[in-house]
Amino acid sequence: MIDPLVSVRLARPCRDLAAVRRFYVDGLGLEVLYEGSGPHDIVMLGWPRAAWHLELVGGSSSEPAPTEQDLLVLYLAGAVDEELVARLEANGGTRVSQGDYWDKWGVTVEDPDGYRLVLSTRSG
Repeated sequence: MIDPLVSVRLARPCRDLAAVRRFYVDGLGLEVLYEGSGPHDIVMLGWPRAAWHLELVGGSSSEPAPTEQDLLVLYLAGAVDEELVARLEANGGTRVSQGDYWDKWGVTVEDPDGYRLVLSTRSG
């Protein structure tokens, strides 16, 4: 059986590492946990004690192909800070509608690659 507290890495291709990094670091407040180059440029973002992190891979032959259902949902268990949303927008994000359910329970912001971040008022 897998421990439900196992660490998780979400990896995806990235068109513009600098723009997406700015969105998640300067906008959302994630930290750069690792950065490297080789066959591909890689930036891992997260919070040091979190059980998950986001890996962005640039320079690969795979182009980002997000759909409106490719969501990273953060359950805030409270109101969404409009200053946070403004920071995300100032750092390349676009506020979008995600349908009745998510529009009722949070705010959705599309990152520079077109992937969607949902800031949910729910607790998960």
